[in-house]
Amino acid sequence: MKRNAGSEFIYQLFALLISIIIVHSVYVAWVRPNADAILQEQMDKQAAGEPYVVQRSLFVVMRDYEQEACFVLMLWAMCIMGYKARQAIQERKMLDMPLLRVREGASILPDDTVEFSRPIEALPANQQALLIPRTLTTALQRFQTTHNVADASTAVKDACETESDRLDSELSMVRYIAWAIPSIGFIGTVRGIGEALGQAHKAVEGDIAGVTISLGVAFNSTFVALVISIVVMFFSHQLQLLQERQVLDTQKYCNEKLLRFLRAI
Repeated sequence: MKRNAGSEFIYQLFALLISIIIVHSVYVAWVRPNADAILQEQMDKQAAGEPYVVQRSLFVVMRDYEQEACFVLMLWAMCIMGYKARQAIQERKMLDMPLLRVREGASILPDDTVEFSRPIEALPANQQALLIPRTLTTALQRFQTTHNVADASTAVKDACETESDRLDSELSMVRYIAWAIPSIGFIGTVRGIGEALGQAHKAVEGDIAGVTISLGVAFNSTFVALVISIVVMFFSHQLQLLQERQVLDTQKYCNEKLLRFLRAI
């Protein structure tokens, strides 16, 4: 488990670095050049006194640093959730594996637990670390020690509850990102309004271009941040639902494949 935690930390670190590189490259090569060209064209027309219609451009909406930071966090959160979703899918595949071959109507006695544990012990180390093999092994060991079916059932329940708590705690980073994204958007709002107030004297003189651009920063950053936050929260809840179903299905699997066959001496 410590090794998995260390590898997951390294994965998250590299995912953050790659997210920064990808998003910043897209902004430098594509988003900001197009946005600057559109804004310059509008300012030239305004300076020349030519009539023009201000059109909402996606490049202009996305151009500022707050929006770039939001996209970096979104991509980072997607990488983290993709990693955890892959783990949940691997766990789910274990439900289709015949880990315990017990004939219908047969019984598992305390002395039989070693025999039924062998197929689980023969699994590769990465599969033995998954929830279902760990839970089955714990239940068989508890039943062998106590000769009590209720104790084995309690062991299954405790293992599933512990796993549920662990999965929930590991989503804390995703929750932090989902909170940080709209917060960054509000920072852009404050920055944009502050810049607009700093150029209020120009607006009094008739030059409203700077104030308009600054207010655009304020509203665009909030708009982008809220949209991205909605997307991240949607996938976060879907991942949490997938993990919760996996834990419940594991408990059901243990009840159907093991606990109902246990017989105390």
